[in-house]
Amino acid sequence: MHGNRRVHYDEVSTEDRKRELHQGLVARILEGSGRATQSDRRAAFENVEQGEPLRTLIDKVAQRPTQVTDEDIAAVKASGLSEDEIFELVVCAAVGQATRQYDTALQALAEATGGHGRVGHAARDPQ
Repeated sequence: MHGNRRVHYDEVSTEDRKRELHQGLVARILEGSGRATQSDRRAAFENVEQGEPLRTLIDKVAQRPTQVTDEDIAAVKASGLSEDEIFELVVCAAVGQATRQYDTALQALAEATGGHGRVGHAARDPQ
C-alpha cells in the first residue's frame, strides 16, 4: 500500500472516530438519564425556548461565556432548578455551541476546498 494512502486512511479513521465519540457525547447529554428533563437539555443544547432567568444563563454560556456570573447561577437556582439540573443544562449549552461552531467550520472548509478539504494536511503532500 502506498505510504500516503496509508496516512490518509489513518487520518480518515481518526476523524471518523472523533465524530463517533462526539455523537456519543451528544446522545448521552441529550438522551441519557439526568436531573434536567430531556426537553430542557435539548433546548439548552439548541439555545432556544427557555424562560427567564434560564434563558439569560444559557445564552451567556453559548455566546458570552466569560460574562457568566455567580448571580446568573443564583437566579436560576432561585427559580427552582437544582444545582445538578443547572450543571447539566450548562454542559448542554456549551456542547451545543461547540457543535454548531465545529459544523460551521467543517462546512466552510468543504466549500473552500470543493468538498475535498482536510484540515492541516495540505502541506504534507499537495498532489
